[in-house]
Amino acid sequence: MFVVTGAAGFIGSCLISRLNQDNFNFIVAVDDFSKTEKLVNLEGKKIQEKVDRKDFFAWLEKNKAEVEFIFHIGARTDTTEFDVEIFNELNLNYTKKIWQACCENQIPLIYASSGATYGLGEFGYDDNEEVIPKLKPLNPYGDSKNDFDKWAIQQKEKPFYWAGLKFFNVYGPNEYHKGRMASVIFHAFNQINKTDGMKLFRSHNSDFKDGEQTRDFIYVKDVVEVISFLMHHRKDSGIFNLGTGHARTFLDLTKGTFNAMGKKENISFIDTPMDIRDKYQYFTEANMEKLTAIGYNKPFTSLEDGIHDYVKNYLQEGYKTY
Repeated sequence: MFVVTGAAGFIGSCLISRLNQDNFNFIVAVDDFSKTEKLVNLEGKKIQEKVDRKDFFAWLEKNKAEVEFIFHIGARTDTTEFDVEIFNELNLNYTKKIWQACCENQIPLIYASSGATYGLGEFGYDDNEEVIPKLKPLNPYGDSKNDFDKWAIQQKEKPFYWAGLKFFNVYGPNEYHKGRMASVIFHAFNQINKTDGMKLFRSHNSDFKDGEQTRDFIYVKDVVEVISFLMHHRKDSGIFNLGTGHARTFLDLTKGTFNAMGKKENISFIDTPMDIRDKYQYFTEANMEKLTAIGYNKPFTSLEDGIHDYVKNYLQEGYKTY
């Protein structure tokens, strides 16, 4: 059986769909199921059992012999949360317990790290594990992800196969419950639907024109495709970037959303709020050479094609799930 934590969340639920496509249906879904707004993400999926995240380790002790793989996708992902103890509990210490259980029971592990670990990119965006201790994330969420990455690479005892994935800017279906933390594409779609226009942050950096701030946007279907590859690969353990390797501007993203919606472009600019202005990222781009070097060779979905699929087949279909 396969265990997916964060199973009702954005990436976790899409991963279950991808596993189901390959007829992996003996899946144990782990999450906080009291958050009912995201339960729609599990409808229609083939799942053997649901386990509350608080009960997971007791469940694992009883069922460890049957677990073939753990995909630890669950995390507190709110970048506006500043209570460090919440992140220590849910992101750092919980993940340490999963790691240790995988070591003790010879269970392979893939866990979610984050591109947020790179901070302002002072040390670049290369998934070189020697650089990880130097990184300076911009918030407690990024710190919690980097703290675990640092801890993991220092461990003498490791799962026989493991991979930490630094997700960059993931977008796509099943993110509808994320509120402010949902992708810019999701917010653009809703703002354009409501006002026929889209407001972007003005640039406060002379090196970038308004709207030309860039991010590495990756479609969630590509994310789960990489996870599927690594599940079968089961060698070359380590920490890997997971973006497309091609930074795109917010103007590109917004124009692509207008185009997919069949609406005339109407883009304006507002000042970046003062409380985030000094920590605002103007460029992120994952170096993807490490993943391709171990054999991953599928092309990543272009931003335009990803937006088109997301808008046409999910957002305009009443927030259809994947």
